[in-house]
Amino acid sequence: MLTVAPEVEVLARFGRALADPIRCRILLALRTAPAHPADLADELGVSRTRLSNHLACLRDCGLVVAVPEGRRTRYELADERLGHALDDLRNAVVAVETDRTCVAPDEKGCCR
Repeated sequence: MLTVAPEVEVLARFGRALADPIRCRILLALRTAPAHPADLADELGVSRTRLSNHLACLRDCGLVVAVPEGRRTRYELADERLGHALDDLRNAVVAVETDRTCVAPDEKGCCR
C-alpha cells in the first residue's frame, strides 16, 4: 500500500539521493530521457554493480522507477516534476558564490 510521506521525510529522501555525485549524475541523465542500466553505466563511466547499488538507493528514496521491458529494465524519474525540481536546484545553486564551500561535516554537521 502506498502512502504519502510527510514533507520533512520527502526532503530528507531527496537530500540523501543528492548527497552522492554519482546519484546526482544518474538523476541528471534520467532528467533528459529514460535509460537502461548498461547504457547509464557506460555514459557515466561506472561499473554496472556500482550503478545498480545507486539505482537501488534512488528507487528506495522514491525518485526513480524501474519499468520492465521484456528481458530488460528501463529506469526513469518517478515523476516528471523531479526533472523540473532538479533544474530549479541547479539554477539556484549556480547563483551561489563559487569560492564558498560547506563546512566540514564534523564541524557543524553540514555537507560532505
